[in-house]
Amino acid sequence: MNRRYALGLMGAAAVSAGALSLFPGQDKLPSLVSMANAQGADTSGILEMTMGSDDAPVTLMEYASFTCPHCATFHNNVLGKVKAEYVDTGKVKFIYRDVYFDRPGLWAAMMARCEPSKFFGIADMLYADQKNWIGGGNLTEIDQNLRKIGLVAGLDKAELDACMSDAENAQALYTWFQGNIEADDVSGTPTLFIDGEKHSNMSYTDLKAILDEKLGM
Repeated sequence: MNRRYALGLMGAAAVSAGALSLFPGQDKLPSLVSMANAQGADTSGILEMTMGSDDAPVTLMEYASFTCPHCATFHNNVLGKVKAEYVDTGKVKFIYRDVYFDRPGLWAAMMARCEPSKFFGIADMLYADQKNWIGGGNLTEIDQNLRKIGLVAGLDKAELDACMSDAENAQALYTWFQGNIEADDVSGTPTLFIDGEKHSNMSYTDLKAILDEKLGM
């Protein structure tokens, strides 16, 4: 069951929908994202995070947030099985798209995207340890915890400092996210698209049934 959330830019509500962040009272993105430049950011350099073959017959896309408990459940219990059975075998191409409920969600995405080749490995770490790096919700501690995860993943301190203080990238990511959810009419997380057809969160059994039907299995 999803709950309502609100996402704001510098105090202005940007979108409301049906999902749950672990920060129900913390609905503002960091100050390095400004309303004045929200629509003018250059998003051309943002990479689409994908797994699997571009020639796969079926495409599965997920909209998710690193601070969404439902997304953690999907990644920890469902996505690994999908990867092993469908992505790694060339049957499905997987696309991951970020959704930002709050500052920690954006920070986590900026850290995970620091080195694109490490993105999905870092994403696995973030979802597996979600409650621990979020802790009690103290933003300073969360920043420190994210940097520790980055170091364990093989990023160096200078690289982390540069990635997590990149205001231009933060603005671009936010603008990109806004355009994506508006274009695809996304109102909660996780939201799944299977060959363009929108679905809500589901179990592996249900997802497998849809993928098998798409593949003619």
